[in-house]
Amino acid sequence: MLFKRVRDLREDNDYTQKQIAEILKIHQTTYSDYEIGNLNIPVDVLIELAKLYNTSIDYIVGLTDETKPYK
Repeated sequence: MLFKRVRDLREDNDYTQKQIAEILKIHQTTYSDYEIGNLNIPVDVLIELAKLYNTSIDYIVGLTDETKPYK
């Protein structure tokens, strides 16, 4: 499944794939596969991305257009 916002959030925050992969403690190729939809993103990784970008998982996966995280 392709989550376009994963790439958009990374680029909007001026991160490289390598930097995000290091933060997530995964290989850069694994992260790249998440971005292009070759691999599903595990829930624990979605949680870390939501925390990193100060947003919600719902925003990342396209269920809402509200960028602010839930209280």
